[in-house]
Amino acid sequence: MRAARLLQVLTVAAALSLASVAFAQFGFGGGEFANIPARYIPRDLPDRNFVVCRLQYTSVRREPSGGGWRTDYPYGEINLTTRLSELTRTPVSRQSDGRPNHYVVRLMDDELFQCPFTMASDVGTIGLREDEAAQLRLYLLKGGFLWVDDFWGEAAWEQWASEIARVLPPSEYPVEDVDLSDPIFRSQFTVTKVPQITNIGFWRRTGGRETSERGEETRTPHFRAIRDHRGRIMVVMTHNTDVADSWEREK
Repeated sequence: MRAARLLQVLTVAAALSLASVAFAQFGFGGGEFANIPARYIPRDLPDRNFVVCRLQYTSVRREPSGGGWRTDYPYGEINLTTRLSELTRTPVSRQSDGRPNHYVVRLMDDELFQCPFTMASDVGTIGLREDEAAQLRLYLLKGGFLWVDDFWGEAAWEQWASEIARVLPPSEYPVEDVDLSDPIFRSQFTVTKVPQITNIGFWRRTGGRETSERGEETRTPHFRAIRDHRGRIMVVMTHNTDVADSWEREK
């Protein structure tokens, strides 16, 4: 997938995290999608249009309110892809009934390399085998893209940072905090801040008055990235925020 397309997708996604309520009448969510089984990516894709692949990984630790790789699946990708098709000219992959396709992919699946955009949540629990780390590295360096989201606090960050460092050594591929002046925040909409979005249960318990799920420790949301040697963003990390929950809960 071309870098320009990825920038467009990411900017749309960031904007949607602030504007999902305004488009609520069009979204999918709840009801018939509850407890949906993993929909693994097929060997032969129905088309070459844009699709989101949810990364299935093994959790090696637990986080409060965490759901492992299933967190925000599949509502997040369904609603994101719906909005992408409405707000851009990007052709999205669809089922025969018109609903957007969404797939689950495992790191050692050959089909990983058919995924233009992979998503993973609750990655403060992730653990990678050596072969999985090598496969993810190959995928990213060949042009793949990964967005990780919904992990909170220092312990979760340290777990994720230690695992992604095995994939992309920070001496060669450093993690950076992306400045709001970066083109990624201005390629379609102008995004003026990194939103902090909490899960729906926490929001309700606090009466909508609080977004930091761990108090002062998680007060500041981060939009971080890893680039390749040409400056292309390979990995986006939204830490201390749950951007995908704003898509998941859209109805």
